[in-house]
Amino acid sequence: MYKAIIRPLLFLFDPEGVHHFSFWVIKFTSKLGLGSVFRKVYGIKDSRLEREVFGLKFSNPVGLAAGFDKNAVLYNELANFGFGFVEIGTLTPRSQPGNPKKRLFRLPADKAIINRMGFNNEGVQAAVEHLKKDHNVLIGGNIGKNKTTPNDQAAEDYLICFRALFDHVDYFVVNVSSPNTPGLRELQEKAPLTALLKSLKEENKTIASKQGTAARPILLKIAPDLSNEQLLDIIQIVQQTQIDGVIATNTTIERKDLTSDCILVEEAGGLSGKPLGKRSTEVIRFLAENGKNSFPIIGVGGIHSADDALEKLDAGASLVQLWTGFVYEGPGLVKQINKALLAKASQGVQ
Repeated sequence: MYKAIIRPLLFLFDPEGVHHFSFWVIKFTSKLGLGSVFRKVYGIKDSRLEREVFGLKFSNPVGLAAGFDKNAVLYNELANFGFGFVEIGTLTPRSQPGNPKKRLFRLPADKAIINRMGFNNEGVQAAVEHLKKDHNVLIGGNIGKNKTTPNDQAAEDYLICFRALFDHVDYFVVNVSSPNTPGLRELQEKAPLTALLKSLKEENKTIASKQGTAARPILLKIAPDLSNEQLLDIIQIVQQTQIDGVIATNTTIERKDLTSDCILVEEAGGLSGKPLGKRSTEVIRFLAENGKNSFPIIGVGGIHSADDALEKLDAGASLVQLWTGFVYEGPGLVKQINKALLAKASQGVQ
């Protein structure tokens, strides 16, 4: 029904407007009590789907990637579609409007999206207020820096977000890989990235010690456009700083082998969706093999089918996340992936 009726109707309108409209519909239908219906239709509860990764127990390994629920307003409602975890953000210390509109573009012929949103969000404190209600799903907090913050002061922006969210999320993601904030990807270089992650690790230890609670897992989200040499640096940084894992990957600035209208293809921003799938899996496999499986990887990028998800898990990912695939394939994709995992488990394949 989604791909036959709902998606064609939604795709007649502006992507960003549709995103906000969809949020309203999900919120409204949930208030009418349809959340339980969504859980019955899309959710699967089975102990064979459970995963314990970086000290957290996930009900299933399929999550919603950051960028969908930026301001943490719909995480419980979105969890009703069967997700095992939801990542909010990217959040910055101060609210910011992001880049000028129009900044979100569909490429239907390629099952892709180009975005140059630019960390538009209401600021971390607004998200904290939204996160004070009970959670029925594990929450990841994706954090970044404000556009106007110079890179040499970026660490403080990440620390502000970390401190504010510590009591309200289950794990953190350090986003230094979005192509839509000028200069942000420079923070992926070895020296600044090592310093940033060490600062966050120290703050994590300090807060946990003061509160007598467990430290929060810290993950690093990386770009798919890194060279093998840079990926080896990432492995070394992860092992040196002892952060808890990597998310591979963010959107790409590459535009190879696309069949959509050339005017759309040339739009600035990060490309997500089907064309990113192969490269994302290559990065996952490279990290897993060269890192000797010494840290967990969350695989994201180009997952539009159960086979796509299984490919990333087989390449070395412990968990997977959806975003563009969720838009194109609908909420049924989450259930398809979990059913495929159960079928694999039934065959005795680990």
